[in-house]
Amino acid sequence: MERDVIVREVGPRDGLQLVATVLPTATKLAWIRAEAAAGVSEIEVCSFVPPKVVPQFGDAKDVAAGALAIPNILVTALVPNIKGAELGFAAGVHKLNYVLSVSQTHNQKNVRRTREQSLADLAEIVRLRNSEPRYENVLIGCGLSTSFGCSLEGHVPARETLSVMEQVLALGVDEITLADTVGYGAPGQVREIFKAALQLAGGLPLVAHFHDTRGLGLANAHAALEEGCRRFDASLAGLGGCPFAPGATGNIVTEDLIFLLEAEGLKTGIDLPALGEVRAIVEQALPGEAMHGTILKAGLPKGFVAATPRLAAE
Repeated sequence: MERDVIVREVGPRDGLQLVATVLPTATKLAWIRAEAAAGVSEIEVCSFVPPKVVPQFGDAKDVAAGALAIPNILVTALVPNIKGAELGFAAGVHKLNYVLSVSQTHNQKNVRRTREQSLADLAEIVRLRNSEPRYENVLIGCGLSTSFGCSLEGHVPARETLSVMEQVLALGVDEITLADTVGYGAPGQVREIFKAALQLAGGLPLVAHFHDTRGLGLANAHAALEEGCRRFDASLAGLGGCPFAPGATGNIVTEDLIFLLEAEGLKTGIDLPALGEVRAIVEQALPGEAMHGTILKAGLPKGFVAATPRLAAE
């Protein structure tokens, strides 16, 4: 399907990482299957971390295997270190999303490494992919957490984010995600950083990952869009959050982001009413969790027509 923008669903990973209720594997796969049927082309399905650290992902191997059997989706998994990457490679996922933080303090808290150690690990992961023919088709992305600010350090200078991004680019990754992990970003700052980052990335895919902790998630997404970003992360019902962001309300809402993009005339390839059916699966499985978002509650505007791909018209 032709699309003007790519929206990656991160709910089964980022959305569930702080949820106390451990969802059955079958429920996770029902969620993933339903989103794929709704037209979502890439889903971050799990994280390869020790179950004792995050019990939610004790079934990561089984979820990955089940997701890989679903047609027409790119299956992504988050990995925080070399061990996680090895598990991801062995599981056969299409893309590994390695995570490191621009903030040194956040990196220590999140993955218990200095930023330099995390960069060295990433270099080893890329080397492993490149040296093993069986892994040659696995994509390696890198998410730069706290790219717009840190609840532990406060302000993160744009030059610091761009410097780390430049170091990651030099390692040979296939994609970079700039993440506002704790919801510190504002539209002007987002425009500044994405303008420079898109130039720095050249043709390499650059993904925007925003949290709505302080209510600016969609505004920040639109700011990145205006600068030319065409890849976004989002979580169904806005599930998720960072343990180092007090009061975090999670990621931007997939449903609301799709409506924003389609209203701007950009084809996402995702069926909004069908996402309502997916949301029902998650609401039933997590009755105690707050579900965010407005478009599926209010309904589509009368006469609303989904966008026609601009790429097809050009």
